Amino acid sequence: MLPETWTILKLLKWTTTYFKSHDIEQSRAAAEMLLAHTLGIGRVDLYVQYDRPLESHELELFKGFIQRRIQREPVAYIVGKKEFWSVDLKVTSDVLIPRPETETLVETAFTIVPPEPAPAPLRILDLGTGSGAIVLAIASERPGHTFYAVDRSEKALAVAVDNARMRGLDKAITFLQGNWFDPVRDLGRYFDVIVSNPPYISSHEFKVLPPEITQYEPREALLGGPDGLEAIRLIIKEASDHMVPGGWLLFEIGHDQWAAVEKLIAGSGAYGDWTVIKDYSGHDRVVRTKATGNKT
Repeated sequence: MLPETWTILKLLKWTTTYFKSHDIEQSRAAAEMLLAHTLGIGRVDLYVQYDRPLESHELELFKGFIQRRIQREPVAYIVGKKEFWSVDLKVTSDVLIPRPETETLVETAFTIVPPEPAPAPLRILDLGTGSGAIVLAIASERPGHTFYAVDRSEKALAVAVDNARMRGLDKAITFLQGNWFDPVRDLGRYFDVIVSNPPYISSHEFKVLPPEITQYEPREALLGGPDGLEAIRLIIKEASDHMVPGGWLLFEIGHDQWAAVEKLIAGSGAYGDWTVIKDYSGHDRVVRTKATGNKT
């Protein structure tokens, strides 16, 4: 009896059904991404070559990917990349998987950072850069400005540097290892723009998140303490010491945190002209405020 032949289309259908039976979200998309990765082709090519039979070694490789996904490992970690700002970025379990809502932070930065660095380039700092998604997106479309990116994780910083190198931006960005403002503390009020996607998930919220997040993504990039505001408090407290008067602070928050964050900003006495910007889902997402040069 001849062994069963598995074509691309047949395997996609089977895998989608299998994923659905295990409550895997976006089952079809996951099947497509994993199979395309296995074969080294694009997702569209799966349908161009729908009747192509897989070889035994390809089936074994794909089977391993299926089992990893069933264990709730995110597709991005399995394939080693995630699209952000229309570019595939390298991701590992050492960095947070970039989310679409974070593109709102990039878009907000573009309203402040001019396309041309005239009359002088702005100095821009990305705090907790992770994969480098934010600073790379800004630097790619706002060349000529001066960019710094900080992360306390050596492994995360290595991923960011790799991503910068792959995009030809490694010479445009200074990458520094250290905790929040520590690596730039000696610069004083140096930056015109500070951006950050800090950890802002509370301890309670973390417990009810999907296992794809709680079991695989780096907790230090997610957890913001009991109320989710530990890192945000630190940023609000210290950012003004590192910005020129009139410099802009932009950072991401949780959808229900604006009221608490607004009180922190107002209470610091160091900022003015603050507002919150909603993401594409209509949720409060990005805080934008200007340093006044004063501090209570």
